[in-house]
Amino acid sequence: MSNIQTTKPKHFLTLMDFSKDELGRLIQRAIELKAMWKQGEQYEPMKNKTLAMIFEKSSTRTRVSFEVGMTQLGGHAMFLSPDDTQLGRGEPIEDAARVISRMVDIVMIRTYGHEIVEKFAEYSKVPVINALTDSYHPCQLLADVMTYVEHRGSIKGKTVTYIGDGNNMCHSWMNAARQFDFHLNIACPEGYDPDQVLQNELADQISIFRDAKQAAAGSDLIVTDVWASMGQEEEQKIREAAFVSYQVNADVMAQANKDALFMHCLPAHREEEVTAEVLEGEQSVVWDEAENRLHAQKALLEALLIGLPIN
Repeated sequence: MSNIQTTKPKHFLTLMDFSKDELGRLIQRAIELKAMWKQGEQYEPMKNKTLAMIFEKSSTRTRVSFEVGMTQLGGHAMFLSPDDTQLGRGEPIEDAARVISRMVDIVMIRTYGHEIVEKFAEYSKVPVINALTDSYHPCQLLADVMTYVEHRGSIKGKTVTYIGDGNNMCHSWMNAARQFDFHLNIACPEGYDPDQVLQNELADQISIFRDAKQAAAGSDLIVTDVWASMGQEEEQKIREAAFVSYQVNADVMAQANKDALFMHCLPAHREEEVTAEVLEGEQSVVWDEAENRLHAQKALLEALLIGLPIN
């Protein structure tokens, strides 16, 4: 019997793995699933399905949202840390992918190098979800766009300003700009720019600023992230000095449109990248944003295992 796989599973490693239409439908489906859950409706299409959750980086929102999401959908989520698997002892990624994907229905990976999830997906027999790498965090963007749609309607044609490091969140916002058709302002100090290839590809849809207030002017949404991501803690002091003028505070928010929202993927360092006044303020939707990880990922799991609903 041949072991050759004839059909490749659909993966979600970046926002570019879905079409614009698919992403729009996925956001609407997430809103529907949230409403069903709020109304107490049981919907369990994942009965006897198992999600393997592979974590090389620590997590709060990602683990809770995926694990609870699978439970709500009637399935099971299995937590695997480096201490729990042979991956932590040097097993080749392609070997782990071949073995794990023969036993589970879908895999979620939170790791460092983006090439790790790409290689795992290449050898996997089941869908693979990027739950964060050093390059991209697409699941967060599903929740973020969902949150904007809930509060303000379509994000198409809007102006979003990302203030901070040109990191995985920034890269995912850049992909979101082209997939959801909005303009992205990026305010960051020199030396902390996002990937140049992405900048070149998105020249018409992004603008780079060295002044946070200028970037925020006329914006519909202000977004930030921590100055030092996981694995960069030793750079904390250097980064604090570099980003000191890139804090999202009341003065920055005042430059944006009056109905502008504020988002942060969390965890937030109050009085560093954002003031407590803004984080806890009326324009902040960070708690809705955090909850929506659950519902957006349920829609993603459904899309990858069952398919998106037809409009």
